[in-house]
Amino acid sequence: MKDRTWTLLVLLCISLAVAAGPALAADWKPTKPITAIVPWPAGGATDLTVRILASEMEKILGQRISVVNTPGATGAIGMKNAYDAARDGYTWSSNSDTSLVNYPVLDLMKTTHREWIQWYALFTPCIVSTTADYPAKDLAELVKMMKDKPGQVPVASAGVGSSGHTALEVFKSVTGVTVRHVPYAGGNPAVVATVAGESNVVMQLSMEQADMIRAKKLKPLANLSNRILNISGYGEIPPVTTWYPNFPLTGSHFGIMIPKGVPSEVIAAVSKAFDVAANSEALKKFADQKAVILVNLKEDEAMKMAEETASITTWTLFDNGAAKISPAQFNIAKPKR
Repeated sequence: MKDRTWTLLVLLCISLAVAAGPALAADWKPTKPITAIVPWPAGGATDLTVRILASEMEKILGQRISVVNTPGATGAIGMKNAYDAARDGYTWSSNSDTSLVNYPVLDLMKTTHREWIQWYALFTPCIVSTTADYPAKDLAELVKMMKDKPGQVPVASAGVGSSGHTALEVFKSVTGVTVRHVPYAGGNPAVVATVAGESNVVMQLSMEQADMIRAKKLKPLANLSNRILNISGYGEIPPVTTWYPNFPLTGSHFGIMIPKGVPSEVIAAVSKAFDVAANSEALKKFADQKAVILVNLKEDEAMKMAEETASITTWTLFDNGAAKISPAQFNIAKPKR
């Protein structure tokens, strides 16, 4: 009888241990600071987003999340540093889905977006803006000026393959214009350069332009979505579909990324902390200030969005001659037109 009781107790303990496994795994707590690599200069959309997320997530994880800017090669240098780091959960990266999916077709990285676990907190559309004194009164006039002076109107972007550059390539495909692309080392430098008059036009993200638009140092003509964009303290910016009804939604999702291969308990803990940050009052306030749309896309949902982004952006770059390698080599489907 004693042997039978002992056997039952052992089996009960094993059952409880197995049942508790997932709960214990979800309770992973880092024991040292985490590094979040931003592969762009300070002040851009990626940098602004991850600093808000980090400040909220470290409250849940109980460790400091140190943001380190490592710009270069359209973000590829910082992303490679994160990818090559130990798979222990202590090195993250932050970027847009647009940049992440473009790296392999631009021959900047051998890895694709499918080798990263992703979490997206914000969507920010691109805005077509000019210098405050530029003569174009609306988008139709700007397109006419670009066609009257083919290849002469300078358009600034954060660099080849960035959100702003991808927006420009989509814009060229839809409108039939040719322009002079002027790449900078990040979104904020591109916006500042346009304000200074080094460029006539910029198509960077709403997050990067909002303050300059509010200060009337940039003149927004259209946002590259299918609905009106409201910037608090400024007003409404019409959608590009007012002029081009079939223009595809053009912008980027921003969040954090960790290479696959880290322990599952790390991913569970990051997702739990991210969920809190994505619903925080701090992020809601930030979204209002920067004219962005809140989302909360984690893991599988985020990957699905990245696949859709890849289909649009990589094929646009390749068809326009801006990408070196066909997306077909990475099994990226062509978008449905």
